[in-house]
Amino acid sequence: MTDAISARLLVERTEALAQLAALTREYDAMVAASEVSNADDEHDPEGATIGFERAQLAATMDMTRGRIADLDRAMSQVEAGSYGRCETCGGEIGAERLAARPSARTCITCAR
Repeated sequence: MTDAISARLLVERTEALAQLAALTREYDAMVAASEVSNADDEHDPEGATIGFERAQLAATMDMTRGRIADLDRAMSQVEAGSYGRCETCGGEIGAERLAARPSARTCITCAR
């Protein structure tokens, strides 16, 4: 069973790393494009500003980094034999919650 859990966590981590790489490329391209352009998008009533879009990408990148850290922590817990234990109450995290969110740190009761 721990092999299946480890494999699932590894797949999710690989997907998160790929997402982070894609977001990073998109962010870098946006920065490079804005350096060569002198467009004043701050006064464009039709759309989001470049600054807003960059901030949104940066926030998504931060969330993805956090997800990778959570998956790393979960993988360490599998190795230590403590995977599936709530960090708050010490009880078991339900199988349904772990199926939906394999890197969950708390049981559903404590998460509320």
